[in-house]
Amino acid sequence: MSRDARWNALLELVGKNGRVEVEDAATTLDVSAATIRRDLDQLAEQHLLTRTRGGAVAHGVSYELALRYKSGRNAAEKQAIGRAVSELVAVGEVVGLTGGTTITEVARSLAVRSDIVGDPGSGAGAQPMLTVVTNALNIANELVIRPQIKTVVTGGVARPQSYELTGPLASGVLGEITLDVAVLGVNAIDTERGAHVHHEGEASINRLLAEQAQRVVVAADSSKIGKRAFARVCGLGLVDFLVTDTGIAPDARARFTEAGVTVIAV
Repeated sequence: MSRDARWNALLELVGKNGRVEVEDAATTLDVSAATIRRDLDQLAEQHLLTRTRGGAVAHGVSYELALRYKSGRNAAEKQAIGRAVSELVAVGEVVGLTGGTTITEVARSLAVRSDIVGDPGSGAGAQPMLTVVTNALNIANELVIRPQIKTVVTGGVARPQSYELTGPLASGVLGEITLDVAVLGVNAIDTERGAHVHHEGEASINRLLAEQAQRVVVAADSSKIGKRAFARVCGLGLVDFLVTDTGIAPDARARFTEAGVTVIAV
């Protein structure tokens, strides 16, 4: 097992259980205890967890994996969600995208849609056919090479965990534009508390994206439904669509529908 694979597995264990023990991890990953200790020390140096005697623990209630370590979680579901969300966007619209692995899949699906790519032979492929406004550096990096998509980046201070730009610079840009649709990635959503993320700065920018849009889509795999996170983005009154996977429980789907949210499960 490669180092990156071990690190991903260790962070998954910490994210799931709140802590990890050296001996248990060594047995689970079939490596030596010395290797696990070295891995945990290096992850602690990157502020991804906190070392303890005999193991490591998460950084409290707002714990989150860095984006590079989340890309493999529920990958198939996120790709399907990305394709479904992209179908809710019409050619010529202005789309706001937050950060996160699920929204990255939305961006990738938009980038390869045949009606947006156009016909390069006729010259249409060189003209912007969609405008994407994002505060996520990784998404902007993927879309900027697509001539059919006009990419607008908010500015702001970058968070290394999510590559998202936050702060007054991002807020200032978003306060001057309007969107046809905003697509929000969240860490948690339920019918009582609405949509939440781990970081208050990201929550503020996500909320502003939602407020500037005519339609709001929350893209979240079913593992996020009914969970709790630190900072509130918005209540369900702002949400028009929830695009998730078929793992959503029937009673949860019914509650969202009763709250006026159209649920699309793929």
